[in-house]
Amino acid sequence: MSHRIERVNTLLRREISELIQQELRDPRLTEFVAVTEVDTSLDLKHAKVYISSISGRQEEQKILGVLNSASGFLRTALANKVRLRYTPELNFIWDNSIEHGDHILRLIDEVTHKDNPDNL
Repeated sequence: MSHRIERVNTLLRREISELIQQELRDPRLTEFVAVTEVDTSLDLKHAKVYISSISGRQEEQKILGVLNSASGFLRTALANKVRLRYTPELNFIWDNSIEHGDHILRLIDEVTHKDNPDNL
């Protein structure tokens, strides 16, 4: 991946996150939503926006539905904030890496406590 694409991805992640938290006023979006990563195509016309939420998998479909239906609004707002030749089409994808990492840490803690019960 080129250095320019990495910079664009970082910029888009920061700006999209800010737009979701401050500009998106959808009553169905009651949970905190974190933008974990943005993956932009080389031609800058498409971007996969990976998101996660504190609520986890329970609210996944609702959150994805809200964000994908608001993608036009977010794209327009993004075009007003960021100067790029093309403002990419946004496609929101659920990122379960936070939940997966939490699960792995719980398994490690469980194994550690079984091997050494004195460390409680």
